[in-house]
Amino acid sequence: MEELQSRLQETLSVLSPQELRNFRFILKTVDEEPRVSPVLLELEGSTAPGLARLLAKNYYLSAAPRVLTKVLKQLPRADLLPRWQDDLTPYDSPGIPRKILKRSFDCVESELDCYDLRGRRKAFLMCIKKDRPGSDQDIQLMGDWLQQCQFESTLCIDPNEKDLMDKLTSFRDGLNEIKGEIGCCLVTLMSHGEKGFIKMKDGVRVSLEDVFEMFNNKNCPALHEKPKIFIIQACRGEKRDNGMETDDEPMQSDDISEKRRLPTFSDYFIIYPTQADHVALRHPRTGSVMIEKMMEVFKQYGNKWHIVDFFTKVNNRVVHTEFFLAKMAGDGVGCSLCCSELS
Repeated sequence: MEELQSRLQETLSVLSPQELRNFRFILKTVDEEPRVSPVLLELEGSTAPGLARLLAKNYYLSAAPRVLTKVLKQLPRADLLPRWQDDLTPYDSPGIPRKILKRSFDCVESELDCYDLRGRRKAFLMCIKKDRPGSDQDIQLMGDWLQQCQFESTLCIDPNEKDLMDKLTSFRDGLNEIKGEIGCCLVTLMSHGEKGFIKMKDGVRVSLEDVFEMFNNKNCPALHEKPKIFIIQACRGEKRDNGMETDDEPMQSDDISEKRRLPTFSDYFIIYPTQADHVALRHPRTGSVMIEKMMEVFKQYGNKWHIVDFFTKVNNRVVHTEFFLAKMAGDGVGCSLCCSELS
């Protein structure tokens, strides 16, 4: 396994940070069991060595090269495929196809796999306002968006750790008690944060993994095969792209064998405003950049796109947003924002 892991790492190290993020996202869509847990991907797969280790541990020796080549074809990085061609059986790959899979805007409706969203749409919206100027604008924008998307919303403002976990538990239990169909669940957490955690108004940390686990197929059977969307508007570390105020900037004044079985974690869509270990950016007047761009994309395209393409467009808007430093010697310098990460 060590030799396989070393070869995987050698290939993955060639990829750019953006390609590594895309690799992780595509990996979750590959039809190959057992799938890598979204939580493990988030916690351990942010680097080439970590991702190589996950692939080597999760798949059999013959499966890992097959999974790798499937993802590389979709990036697309066909130039990296020849080094793995000898590891594939003729059934796996008679050649090196270079066709890129269609996105939703290239397809007719009948060609796409779609979730059935005709059931009730439930949303949980939490926001820490303390020391986060612009958070009122975030709440307003998200509230309007959820209403337009026909979500029934539960609002949670400035909770402590116990309040948040109690309200999330009540929200989750309420989903399990609904008699009819549920179409979708969306949880938005806007706060201070660091990698793997969000912070409450008193600075106490709450594990994101604990939050994600509350809604898995074991703990929330009402959401079996239903989309579970998590929007985490918070810092993920202390690295900075200097510019607008950050979500952690100190303020002056973020028979069982015969039954069909689901993985414990499935149908998760986890959206972050920044890459791992970096701060998230928020303007003190207009609010969080990612939330603002979500509203822009929704107003322009509505619900015409697949969720993946929707947030890819949001990511693109965030990346290409420019701003100027307000306090520095000489002229202001234009900078690009960190891109968001789909998980």
